[in-house]
Amino acid sequence: MKTKNINNKKNDENKNRIKTTGIVRKVDELGRIVLPIELRRTLDIAERDELEIYLEDDKVIMRKFQPTCLFCGKARGLITYLERAVCKECARRISEL
Repeated sequence: MKTKNINNKKNDENKNRIKTTGIVRKVDELGRIVLPIELRRTLDIAERDELEIYLEDDKVIMRKFQPTCLFCGKARGLITYLERAVCKECARRISEL
């Protein structure tokens, strides 16, 4: 059992490891950067996709935005109500109130 725990811990650490691409971009006068097509293809980022931006210490982290339910945090089976994402289960529960 200990071996599995150690392997799982190593896999978790590998998932969070920063991968160096060797790509350097300049920030333009409006504060924009261009994500190279190779990265966009790899991460399945299309034109007009939304990205979330986080700060972690001195790092800027971006990831593709994935809406989640306002109430439970699930990312599947979402509907939009008053510009907010709500899963069908939570919508059903609210309708029963």
